Amino acid sequence: MRRHRPTTHALSAALLLALGIASGQATAASSDASVQLLPVEVTGASIIPRPVSVQPGNGRFMVDADTRVIAADGSAEVAAQFTQLLARTTPLQLQVSPAGTSKGAIQFRLNKNANTDAPEAYALRIDGNGVLVEAADTRGLFYGAMSLWQLLSATPSAQVTLPAMQVQDAPRFAWRGFMLDSARHFQNIDDIKLILDAMATHKLNTFHWHLTDDQGWRMEIKRYPKLTEVGACRAAAGEAGVGADGKPHLYCGYYTQEQIRDVVAYAAARHITVVPEVDVPGHAQAAVAAYPEHGVVDGPTLPSANWGVNPYLFNPRDETLQFLENILAEVLEMFPGQYIHIGGDEAVKYQWQASPQVQAYIRELGLKDEEALQSHMLKRLEKYLEDHGRKLIGWDEIIEGGLPPQATVMSWRGIQGGIEAATHGHDVVMAPGNTLYLDFLQTNLPDEPPGRPKFTSMQRVYAFDPVPSELTAEQRKHVIGVQANMWTEHTRSEEHLKHNLFPRLAALSEIAWTPLQNKSYDDFLARLPAQLQRYKALGIAYGQTALSVAMKRQDDRAGNKVTVELSNPLSYRDIRYTTDGSTPTAQSPAYPGALTLPVPTELKAQAFFNGKPLADKPSQWNFDAASLLSRTDKTLAQCPNGGRLLLRLIDDNPLEGPRENFDVTIFNPCWLWEDAQLQDIASIKVRAGRIPYNFGLLHEDEAKRSYRKPVARHGEFEVRAGCEGRVLASVPLPAQAGADGFIELEAPLRAGTEQISDLCMTFSGDTRPQMWVLNQVQLQPKK
Repeated sequence: MRRHRPTTHALSAALLLALGIASGQATAASSDASVQLLPVEVTGASIIPRPVSVQPGNGRFMVDADTRVIAADGSAEVAAQFTQLLARTTPLQLQVSPAGTSKGAIQFRLNKNANTDAPEAYALRIDGNGVLVEAADTRGLFYGAMSLWQLLSATPSAQVTLPAMQVQDAPRFAWRGFMLDSARHFQNIDDIKLILDAMATHKLNTFHWHLTDDQGWRMEIKRYPKLTEVGACRAAAGEAGVGADGKPHLYCGYYTQEQIRDVVAYAAARHITVVPEVDVPGHAQAAVAAYPEHGVVDGPTLPSANWGVNPYLFNPRDETLQFLENILAEVLEMFPGQYIHIGGDEAVKYQWQASPQVQAYIRELGLKDEEALQSHMLKRLEKYLEDHGRKLIGWDEIIEGGLPPQATVMSWRGIQGGIEAATHGHDVVMAPGNTLYLDFLQTNLPDEPPGRPKFTSMQRVYAFDPVPSELTAEQRKHVIGVQANMWTEHTRSEEHLKHNLFPRLAALSEIAWTPLQNKSYDDFLARLPAQLQRYKALGIAYGQTALSVAMKRQDDRAGNKVTVELSNPLSYRDIRYTTDGSTPTAQSPAYPGALTLPVPTELKAQAFFNGKPLADKPSQWNFDAASLLSRTDKTLAQCPNGGRLLLRLIDDNPLEGPRENFDVTIFNPCWLWEDAQLQDIASIKVRAGRIPYNFGLLHEDEAKRSYRKPVARHGEFEVRAGCEGRVLASVPLPAQAGADGFIELEAPLRAGTEQISDLCMTFSGDTRPQMWVLNQVQLQPKK
């Protein structure tokens, strides 16, 4: 309930180097004389995404400070990009020459006569005489350079020996995309550029930039300045309170046209096309707040401070379509790419249905219904884009009511929308939410950051095939690519954003580039550790949870022991552990299977690959008497009747510093401790937080939101034997939480309670506008 502002932090030295802002400086490793960098010999081709073909050769080639880089036949730009990236991420400071003998050198060469129909194809040859990167097009040459950089950057050294090999490579899909939502939470330009750097090294070529939504309009439009003056500021989500001026705290931010052009140019230099999104006709609340005459309902509104689905729509009449075309005119000037994303998703038609003027307009146009009216709007915008040499792409809802004739469909509600579009001859980009939404957590571990706990594992991402088997050979040609999306409702920090993206972006790149028959998850796992070192070289703090060790436990209070099962979320098999407080090494005992440990025990575990730890720190657990009596919201189950939409929500305070987060099902908050051992237990103690309920729900979802009617004035914390069983414990709730946003309550356990029972824990009373969320529960023994 305190203020939060998006700020542009000073760049770390590593990030400055990664972005090329501090060109000419050496990396910390190369400039620190106390660091001894041993020669490195690369074994195999740990390239991600996996190439079409890698043929091993005979011999090897050593790259060191004396290795020349020759830029032949129009390849100077790529050669310069390669050496600059190498210098920023490794100790190798190589110089580019426009000519010279290729023997003993790295040579880049454009060969316009190369026999290929793929402009992004390349060939990479390494033998005892040197390295040759060759392609028919600058794009292919750039991707060949990225593959060579990967081979040289996995381990920092001033002397790297490469094995002989021949790589022939080309992408599977033309659209290899990543979407970033800058509307809900705003990212600074430097963070976006770092993401573009990472995309380039992964051979991803499309950056879909979500710039407008209910919660914010983030793009300067000079003809309509109120879009950013009004639409770029919302009440800070969940952070109540006012400033010294008596006004609500605001969360603001937008990109100037100059900044946008800078990002577009930065991306283009890395062969990435930026696709902007202007959402029509829904997700329009920020725009309507700025220019209410282009909305449907009378009266002013504000940009939304809620998540979920909001009802604000653009007016469908000609004057609003002209307003949107005027916006697009400036968008086309900033974004020269072929595609403009027009949204079309989640446009609930309540306002249109309730408006006599809109209903009369539907009849005037002779349209069937509101879906046809949306199609009417999008078809006009498509014609405008086509008249200006561009293409319309939209979310799969644009199918409803009739697709614009030449529209490309981005299928997010599964793959069925993509199948339908391809069947009717429309191009498709597959981006199913249940697989490729990166705001879904990447593991089910307690220390994942806020997001959607219906987690999307690396295995699930990697296994996805964008081309449905239902399509014919001709229809499959319309699947032009694949994209992962990062929605940011619950991602308010740079740290959490990078955690969500990396290393899953590596799996995305292999879906998008590698031929289906070449994909192998086990082989991917063998190449991933080298990729982690490249992330470090780029200054990317990738997520650690997937690399750590997961633990499942079964407590035995009577026997004063615990049985644990260990695993790695990515399926790395070499897990080492200790029980003496020491950090596991490759020589520590290998995990043999379920471990039964006495209480107390301090267990530490680490996953290894080729004798090296994967995570930066070991996972650890302290099993003592207190731990057998305690659970948190992350280690409790959700009640079967808890409804859908489990979320991991961040606290609304403090203003600065780390915040708690809570697992809660927002339709019916309820937590379940299965098979709780209640012998000698006198009471149940709970620590609970109170956070705003800031979710917009569809009308049909309102009926699914439920709660127990309160008995006490402010409700009660209630424990039942199973979710529909009798009440085992209950204690009244206070009117509000303490100064820190939390309360602690103790509910006596009623007589006659079974020694082992499922404990279903709820807070009675309406969840709006504030809801109680469980943080920790403890069983209190009898004294």
